[in-house]
Amino acid sequence: MGKSSIVFFERKFPSANMVLIKDELPILIDTGFGSDKEQTEQLIREAGVLPEELHLVVNTHYHSDHVGGNFYLQKKYGVKIAAHKWDADLINLGDTEACSAEWLDQPVEPYRVDRKLSDNDEIHTGNRTLKVLHTPGHTLGHISLYEPEERILICGDLFHKNDIGWLNIFREGIASIHQSIESLDRLATLRIEQAYSGHGPQIDDPLSSIDSARNRFDKWVKSPDKVSWHACKRIFAFTLIMKNGLAKEEINHYLLQCGWFQDFARYSFQLQPEEFIPILLDEMIRSGAASWHNNHLVALTPYKAPEKEWVNKNIKPKDWKPQDFLV
Repeated sequence: MGKSSIVFFERKFPSANMVLIKDELPILIDTGFGSDKEQTEQLIREAGVLPEELHLVVNTHYHSDHVGGNFYLQKKYGVKIAAHKWDADLINLGDTEACSAEWLDQPVEPYRVDRKLSDNDEIHTGNRTLKVLHTPGHTLGHISLYEPEERILICGDLFHKNDIGWLNIFREGIASIHQSIESLDRLATLRIEQAYSGHGPQIDDPLSSIDSARNRFDKWVKSPDKVSWHACKRIFAFTLIMKNGLAKEEINHYLLQCGWFQDFARYSFQLQPEEFIPILLDEMIRSGAASWHNNHLVALTPYKAPEKEWVNKNIKPKDWKPQDFLV
């Protein structure tokens, strides 16, 4: 293999990790949360690649923490964006379901997908070839990327070193559990020596992490309520990170306006949303996902809070305008 290297950026929430393929045609996989777009550019530059030299940005899936830097790179430098064709169609239509931004109340600045990817497509960087693997579960359009020569896997949020991505059963369907299992079974057939996921450290024993993830999904099949609890805690913790905590008096009003909270309360736990609020708060505290500080509920995972002004922009795909895509 010629002169080429892979640079892994492990990032704090709310941003997702990134992977930079330094080669004749540099590729960036995922771009972090929108409020960190300047840091995203800085990381690329410090790794020795100018943003305008990027041949392509590839998104593993369209959640806000993975695509937030797309707008900046596409608008300022004309960088092309690639994603699975199912994600691409929703994005390019400005569909209200795109990025789950409306449902999750997460801002995403407008971008367009230039290259629609399908299972088994290949992405060439000069000295490397990345194989696109459609690995649905976390989202329907989720992909992983496999580099066979060095046996490297980039797996997005399908699985992490010691965890798995939450499942959105109301947008991806209850079959997302079985889709995740099938995706993991497919990856388990590959020869993988190193893996990089969307959150957490690099994975030095990928097959062990895949086995652990599969065992957890198997338990979820038998106890579907675990899926809902995992998702609720992850989504609410992400909100607490974005907003750098919520004051006690703000929590009820905020939760009652959220689509995810309404859906999980009514359909997963068969409770009125008002009844579910104290139950969720108790579980957030019990599980160690959050704690009270000066009458504010704050997330306990390490994070870097976005500027309040950025979070309050309230940018959602339904409001994207055609002129937003001009470069």
